[in-house]
Amino acid sequence: MLRATFALTVIVFISTTISCRTEFSFRPAEASDLRFSRDTVYLDTVFTGISSATYSLKVYNTSDAPIAIPTVYLASGTSSNFRLNIDGISGKSFSNVELLPKDSMYVFIETTADINELTQDKTQFLYEDKLHFANSKEVTLLTLVQDAVFLYPEIDDEGIKESLIIGVDGQGNNLGLNGFFLDDDELIFTNEKPYVVYGYMGVPSSKTVVFEAGARIHFHRDSGIIVAPGATVQVNGTPSTDPEAMEGEVIFEGDRLEPLYDDIPGQWGTIWLTSGSTQHVFNHATIKNALVGILMDYNDESNNPTLTLKNSKIYNSASVNLWGKTAHIYAENSVFGNAGQLSFYGNIGGDYAFVHCTFANFWNKSYRTTPTVLLDDYAPIDNETNFIKPLTSAYFENCIIEGNQLIEFFVDQKGTDALNFKIDHTAIQFESSLSSIVENPYFDFTNTDLYNQIILNKNPAFVLPEEHDYRIRQESDFIAKGHIPTAQNIPIDLLGIERSTAPDLGAYQHVIIED
Repeated sequence: MLRATFALTVIVFISTTISCRTEFSFRPAEASDLRFSRDTVYLDTVFTGISSATYSLKVYNTSDAPIAIPTVYLASGTSSNFRLNIDGISGKSFSNVELLPKDSMYVFIETTADINELTQDKTQFLYEDKLHFANSKEVTLLTLVQDAVFLYPEIDDEGIKESLIIGVDGQGNNLGLNGFFLDDDELIFTNEKPYVVYGYMGVPSSKTVVFEAGARIHFHRDSGIIVAPGATVQVNGTPSTDPEAMEGEVIFEGDRLEPLYDDIPGQWGTIWLTSGSTQHVFNHATIKNALVGILMDYNDESNNPTLTLKNSKIYNSASVNLWGKTAHIYAENSVFGNAGQLSFYGNIGGDYAFVHCTFANFWNKSYRTTPTVLLDDYAPIDNETNFIKPLTSAYFENCIIEGNQLIEFFVDQKGTDALNFKIDHTAIQFESSLSSIVENPYFDFTNTDLYNQIILNKNPAFVLPEEHDYRIRQESDFIAKGHIPTAQNIPIDLLGIERSTAPDLGAYQHVIIED
């Protein structure tokens, strides 16, 4: 009986305690109660008509009392180009927003703005609004709206989107790619406005697309360039007086302008130079954050390179920076940086020459098992069969082949014809104790037919390779190790610095970095 009475008493006590729980009485907020994580929210640059990323503002209740903010609203009201979200509710004005003592809340902010509604005579417009808290405090919201030329597939009257036919499947059905062909009046890209591309823009057969100095090309997800047989790409960038601004370079990158996206790989597809396309030249180009930077598919079967790269950079590709498939490529003064797999892939044979180039893969976004540079003579058809094409030639002179793995240069052979390559006055990262590799004659570094004046496993002393700065510092082991006659044919480096009579390896002359 005593136990039953005690249990009943406990139940009554708990029930009474819950039923008498304190109810907060929220008084109207005063200006002195509120504090903000910042007094101005900068939403960075957005393209006209494209939504920004989501930004946040933290609001603090500094008082010891529960408060209710009578109103939270945008000064421009419903016509504002900013959008708010408070406690999971979207809108442009809110009433009686409650905050407990010493508590805080987030206000999430986005924007989408049409520059044509803001101004008629500018390519950029600084858009501003005020976020008010009960007429007592305000926070400024700012974003820069950038005008652009938008290129995208057309949709016909039946709602069918334009596509590019890139082949047929095993049943004879057309294989389509979301994209469109450029019209004749769209084949010249200037620096007047940036370009935003949705889908793959195709360069028609026998046409030449020209990218003038300073052009900026931004690709949406699953977008890129595809160049038809007989068509040509000419990238006519110029040296930039300010390496940070890169005003003369032609830049190919994603369409998100927020700093968060500066270093995210795989934001767009690739520049696909298809089999039969011809005479491509990229000069002072930067290609970054793609899935594959450039895919050069076969060669034009002429004696001249199908693809020429000069003074260019390809980096932060999710897969491969430069992929040549039985291609004919010449490159000088160029950088092939961090990539999820390979900085350069010479696949199914080909003919390649690289002079004063830097191959540096210090990828740290995932696990990488492939080397910086790989040459092979095959492509798998199925589990038992390979398509074989001998490597005609691969020549590296005054180059750097480095990375954060033990082996950063590799050749892989399935056919019977010898792989023809030569590494001359070049630095290589290569360390292995595996007998299958050490005893492979292709890795006999004393064989002067394959290797001449190479530097093995020394310190490159890159400035900041993880941040895509592949210049070498004054303590680098690659200073004054270049072949002088070759360097005289390329007398200035990627940044326009003169090479001395004792040239450094790679695309850059070394820089003095003070501690």
